[in-house]
This record gives sequence, structure tokens and C-alpha cells, in this order.
Amino acid sequence: MPLDPAADIVITGFGHVPKFAQGVVRDLRLRWALEEIGRPYRVELLDAMAPKPDDYCQWQPFGQVPAFDDGKVRMFESGAILLYLGEQDERLLPRDEALRWQAVTWLIAALNSVEPSLMQIVSLDVFQAREPWAKEARPGAVGFARSRLSCLADALGDREWLAGPFTIADIMMVTVLRHLRHTDIIAGFPRLAAYQARGEARPAFQQALADQMSGFAVPAD
Repeated sequence: MPLDPAADIVITGFGHVPKFAQGVVRDLRLRWALEEIGRPYRVELLDAMAPKPDDYCQWQPFGQVPAFDDGKVRMFESGAILLYLGEQDERLLPRDEALRWQAVTWLIAALNSVEPSLMQIVSLDVFQAREPWAKEARPGAVGFARSRLSCLADALGDREWLAGPFTIADIMMVTVLRHLRHTDIIAGFPRLAAYQARGEARPAFQQALADQMSGFAVPAD
């Protein structure tokens, strides 16, 4: 198991988040990637609700997680960190140029073309649920998200993974799709539901998720 308190690689996560966020905090992406390649790492847990120390904001300017340090580089943003890890191991990012750039393209698409539309639904359902206009705004947000998911399902087709072999693009996209786990929207796209299930069935994902969940020391309300 790569989780190792003496490891050189350190990533940051949260020690407690509300129940709706457990299992989707973005350090899961890095944990999963490191599990896939057997790289030991350790985790520094922060309080999600408390102001972040100045030295952490020099590392992660927005006070979010994850941040990453392997003794050579200090980084933030999960997409950038996955690319950095992919550069070091072809199990995450193929050396074949065509496959490589397909994976990079799909990783960015997950962040830029898919995730914002899904997070709009999360925002309406969770953060703005008590606003009088949220219920009226939701059908439009769902319609837009479904249009993006339909395009994604068509592009995936009958392939097992987005770029051919399993890559960091799939780590990113599967974790993005998990944002809608409180809804039945993904179930309306059988190809995507099966794709997400394949990703979540990988032993590396299961271990990463278990380790993240174990870090939430205080039970959520």
C-alpha cells in the first residue's frame, strides 16, 4: 500500500468535510494515481473550515487541496499534478505521441468542458438549495449538463477508456462524474455509468477512496 508516513511525496487533504463532500475531495485523484503506480506517499490533513496558515497559502495560493511536494517540485491543481506524475510513468500517460495527446486532451476536457456543468448542479443542490431561485434554475443547469454528458458518451462510444489505455484522463473524468453521485443523472447515460463503474472497480481507486475516507476523523453531521 503506497500510503507511507515516511514517504518523500506529500499531498494535502482535509481531515473533515461534510458528508456530501466525503469521497469527492480532489486529493482522491492524486491518491488514485499514486496507487496505480505503487508510489509511496504521505498526507498532511488540513481543517477545511479554518483559515489556512500563511506558509500553506504560499504553497497553494487559494487555500484548497490538494497540494503536492516530492522534494523536487511543489505544485497545486490536481490536473497539473496528474500531468507531472504521468510524465514519470507510462502507466498513467502513454509514450506513444497520439495516445499521449489524446489523454492530455481528455484530461483538460474533463476539467474545462465537463466539470463546470456538473458543479453547477452541485452548487444548486447543496450550497444554494435554500435560495428561492435555485429550484427554478436547476432544470436549465441539468439540461446543460446532460448535453455535455451526451457528447461525452458519444465520444467514448464502445471504448473501455477515453484515450485507449487507462490514463490520467480516466482518473480525472471518473472523479468528475462522481460529483453527481447524489443524483440519477449519470444513470441516464448507460455508457458513462458503466465507464464510471469500471474506474471505481479498479483496486487502486478502492484503496485510494478507503484511505481518504479513513482520514475524516470526525463523523459528518
